[in-house]
Amino acid sequence: MEGGYTERRAKFQTRLTEPQEKIKNWSDDTELFDMMEKQLYAAVISDALDAVGYREQALRHTVRPLHPETVVVGRAMPVLCVDVYEIPDEPYQQEIAAVDSLKQNDVFVCSTNQSTRNCIWGELLSTAARARGARGAIIDGFVRDARQILAMGFPVFTTGLSPIDSSGRGDVVAYNVPIECGGVPVNPGEIVFGDADGVVVIPQAVEMDVLEAAFAKVVGENRTRDELRAGATLREVYDKYGIL
Repeated sequence: MEGGYTERRAKFQTRLTEPQEKIKNWSDDTELFDMMEKQLYAAVISDALDAVGYREQALRHTVRPLHPETVVVGRAMPVLCVDVYEIPDEPYQQEIAAVDSLKQNDVFVCSTNQSTRNCIWGELLSTAARARGARGAIIDGFVRDARQILAMGFPVFTTGLSPIDSSGRGDVVAYNVPIECGGVPVNPGEIVFGDADGVVVIPQAVEMDVLEAAFAKVVGENRTRDELRAGATLREVYDKYGIL
């Protein structure tokens, strides 16, 4: 990625036209992701991605949050899991290593090639991930221990639920490597954002452009909403703000 974090952040902030309205500076990823969680949503980020020419960044609609109010945002730590057909002598080796490698603000993003044979994620992995500072998990496959995960409030996205274990059915073969999850390429360190509408991936090459556009559009949408509530016609506010 071109430039360091400080340089990219400064470039973004010098282009902000309305820094006092819903937008403020951030000092690090934690503050940025907290802002995104509170102010942004998947649809507005998807629109921002469209605006910079990245129109295929939304995961398949089958990847859903365990709870509709769940929001996840962080930097992807991609994991590749494949189906296996025998119980290894030492199960879970790479799975354990992948979870233990998680860092502050990471999101565990796992491709299982849409497997329905196993559950790669559950309560104990959620507990371990949270203790490492991770912000959630996105699994293109099944998970289990749904009640326990919901009770602990850890953000998890999945294609379905099942009680079956991964041992002898699925195994992690690589982590912190490029993968395809939900039909979208995901590279280490890319920002992922998910809510009730789905999950989007922000390529690092356009990260600051997308963030700028998304925060700015939220400001415009808020103004549009206020004027519509006050009685303005949709045509009037669209012609004024160009937002729909």
